[in-house]
Amino acid sequence: MFILKRQDVEISSVQHPKRDQQIPILTYQGQTFRLINVFNASQEEEAKAFWRDLTDNQGKACVLLEEPERYSVWGKIRLDQIANEPDAGGASVPPAYVRSSLLMLQGVFIDIEDLLGGRQAGLFQKDIAEVFKQWHFPQAESAEAVKSLLELDPINTAQLPHWEEHHLNTLLQELHRLGKAYFGNTSFVERAVDMLQDLSDSDRSQFQSWLNRSPLGKLWR
Repeated sequence: MFILKRQDVEISSVQHPKRDQQIPILTYQGQTFRLINVFNASQEEEAKAFWRDLTDNQGKACVLLEEPERYSVWGKIRLDQIANEPDAGGASVPPAYVRSSLLMLQGVFIDIEDLLGGRQAGLFQKDIAEVFKQWHFPQAESAEAVKSLLELDPINTAQLPHWEEHHLNTLLQELHRLGKAYFGNTSFVERAVDMLQDLSDSDRSQFQSWLNRSPLGKLWR
């Protein structure tokens, strides 16, 4: 359908009727769209290819939102459709993906704390909390929830957050952006990926296969 700028649209959120979750909603000329995927600023071609595939090949009504730091793809939806979606709306990704992403988040946080000090770690915690809040991550929209996620044992807990693929895409994109801002380079990537060695072989293989297929894979190599 359209490539839009931030000033063209209104972005808000609605409470999911069947889940404790805020859903980002884009409104353009009286039409509503739900977030499908997020790409970083350097992935313009990947974002446009993903958007064109949905619109041209799959016949879906979608918009591509172009912002200075990211591109995002949104699919048209009526708000009353959300209540009738299977599995309370939106498919959660396999636990291995969430577990792995949390380990990488914790790896960057630990790296900042160890190498840059507690003050910088505290600032990073606020920055990642703002990402969670802006993109309405379930179970991560308060400072206390973010602190819990940074201290959680992702491998042994059964209480993983119910995140969808676009949440993980956003987290890994923003985590890379923040890590580069704090360290001034990408030295943190290898150490964050090393955190995955604590996973079972099957979980690690499952997540890395997904990550390598995703547009974000090249950031974490």
